Amino acid sequence: MNIKYIETNRIFVLSTNHSTYQIGIDPYGFLLHLYYGAKTEQLATGILAFADRGFSGNPYDAGEDRTYSMDVLPQELPYRGNGDYRNTALVIEDYTGTIGCDLRYVSHKIHKGKYKLSGLPAAYADSNQAETLEIRMKDVLLNVEVSLLYGVFPELDVITRSAIVKNQGEHEIYIQKAAACLDFINGDYDLISFHGRHAMERNMERTKVGHHAIQIGSRRGTSSHQYNPFMILADETTTEQYGNCYGMSFVYSGGFEGVVEKDQMNQTRMILGLQSEQLRYRLEPQKEFVIPEVLLSYSNQGLSQLSYNYHRIIRQHICRGKYQLTSRPVLVNSWEASYFDINADNLIHLAKEAADLGIEMLVMDDGWFGKRDDDNSGLGDWIVNEKKLGMPLSQMIEKINDMGIKFGIWFEPEMVNEDSDLYRNHPDYALTIPGRKPVRGRNQLVLDFSRPEVVDYVYSQMAYILDNNHIEYIKWDMNRSIHEVYSHTAKNQGNVLYDYMLGLYDFLERINQNYPDILLEGCSGGGGRFDAGMLYYTPQIWCSDNTDAIDRLRIQYGTSFGYPVSAVGSHVSAVPNHQTGRKTPLLTRGVVAMSGTFGYELDLQKLSADEKEIIREQVKTYKEYAKLIADGRYYRLSDPFHSEVAAWEHISEDGAEVLLQAVLQEIHGNMTPVYIRPVGLQSGAVYEDVKTGREYSADILMSVGMLLDTKLDEYQSYQIKLNRKD
Repeated sequence: MNIKYIETNRIFVLSTNHSTYQIGIDPYGFLLHLYYGAKTEQLATGILAFADRGFSGNPYDAGEDRTYSMDVLPQELPYRGNGDYRNTALVIEDYTGTIGCDLRYVSHKIHKGKYKLSGLPAAYADSNQAETLEIRMKDVLLNVEVSLLYGVFPELDVITRSAIVKNQGEHEIYIQKAAACLDFINGDYDLISFHGRHAMERNMERTKVGHHAIQIGSRRGTSSHQYNPFMILADETTTEQYGNCYGMSFVYSGGFEGVVEKDQMNQTRMILGLQSEQLRYRLEPQKEFVIPEVLLSYSNQGLSQLSYNYHRIIRQHICRGKYQLTSRPVLVNSWEASYFDINADNLIHLAKEAADLGIEMLVMDDGWFGKRDDDNSGLGDWIVNEKKLGMPLSQMIEKINDMGIKFGIWFEPEMVNEDSDLYRNHPDYALTIPGRKPVRGRNQLVLDFSRPEVVDYVYSQMAYILDNNHIEYIKWDMNRSIHEVYSHTAKNQGNVLYDYMLGLYDFLERINQNYPDILLEGCSGGGGRFDAGMLYYTPQIWCSDNTDAIDRLRIQYGTSFGYPVSAVGSHVSAVPNHQTGRKTPLLTRGVVAMSGTFGYELDLQKLSADEKEIIREQVKTYKEYAKLIADGRYYRLSDPFHSEVAAWEHISEDGAEVLLQAVLQEIHGNMTPVYIRPVGLQSGAVYEDVKTGREYSADILMSVGMLLDTKLDEYQSYQIKLNRKD
């Protein structure tokens, strides 16, 4: 068993192949966090400091012992009410308005397999792949029980955490805060987080943790472009290949907050969970509230190993369905080819060009439904505009399929325009505050997915189209943040944002169950909802609306810390780029897009003969390397924010195949030599360049690096395939 309870010491030991996590039950029934780090068989006893700390309160049970204070002890679930004045993970208000609880250990269970969460995404596993620890805590006065859930994936070095709050009393309670916590009793750390904006997401930032709170989060109702619900706490000296680091990834797609703070005793607390600003969840008697899951992982071999742990857990135990581990079809999307100006003729011509170039799928983006010639009307009316298309959708798809091209379609199910039949008939279906004019985003409003009847209505429209047409791909978009949080039927507005996510997940689960052969791609103006929660339903997410290859180097670099390449929607687009105006070589655009699901976002009919030939070769190359790119281990070889070259590597698990890719971001007069150093090669082996036949010593490559052939040209790219000579 990888989970043990040492009764003599009252310590739980959770073990993975390379890490150990220990929880202690103190004499008063509080749960203390004792250890998380490198694997050990020894128990973390005698490590806690006890002293009379001024202005740090003591539990009543401790009597005259002023050295015992929850304000300075590391805890598993710090909550408001036990004397801890630090940032807490759980805040409960009772029906009288009193805030606070007193949760103590009651019992525990250990069993094989992984726990499941009702209505929420979570990592899954067979009985031989994971184990579960459930610790029950109870507040006797409130008659509230909290079950702490731990899932241990030993082979992947991942421990999952969640909790279920059960109201067993006679009155309602209100949950104001719900999160997971990691406490560290000493150490100097950096917080690595990922900030951004629309069209420039997940910029990596490293900040020294001091005696202040560093907070990231989203108040937008989504995980957001501005911050990502993934954080890393690393030793100050940690690099890609060396040092200790800890990750927390939130398996949730709504608002969140993450806080890291060093306290008065130089202890560090890391918390990640639900956004608390608009959370006051009314929990009725005999009801349960499920706190979304957090994926924890530890590495003492640097950031690359930590990323590898997350890549594996997400690919193998978050993503599901037909396309979980399968290579995705190379597609062309109509958006940057024609925007709203689409019809059957231009789509069929686009499909014809795609077939000639070896592209496998055509995706019809926005503009095909209702009154939809721009982004000011039509959302909510998911009825095919056959007059605009010029023929029935099924007939157009048949013509495209006859060319050997699959067909995909764009939806934005969560949104509604005021200029739509849906809004005219059901204005209460939108999240709007009575008596106030709504704040618009992209001239659209958000549908109230906290109401099952709204979810049912939109689902029925979408299902009708899917049932009557041969559709093999859906791009699920969401193009504004949630602002007015008011449901016209909710008993308590503090429930709305959480219940909205339950409604969204229910909708997505229906699509997954009823249309298992359809490839679902998530999108929210690009990467505005790029999180592990969405990946449970959509095995890939459009990484960013910014398709500029040079900007994408940074966006995809930041994304790679917590998410696998197979989840990254990435396309080659036209130049000058529609977001930046930058011109980059077609070869370079292809190299960058290949570190993702790969496709095209341009009008193929406007390409020259030479450009078409390049694309034919790109498609062939990608199909040849797709398995290595998706299944291989991914390494970041440089930091594109601070280096003249952006370089990365895909290497097979056995080290036999290597794909090195790089883009030169700068060119200068009298250019200095540029080297990239691969990692993970088999020491002592010889590797051969499959194009040139040149042989390289693995040890020399990993120590000195490979010299890149620089020319007098902007944004040169490199794609070097090496095979180990056995």
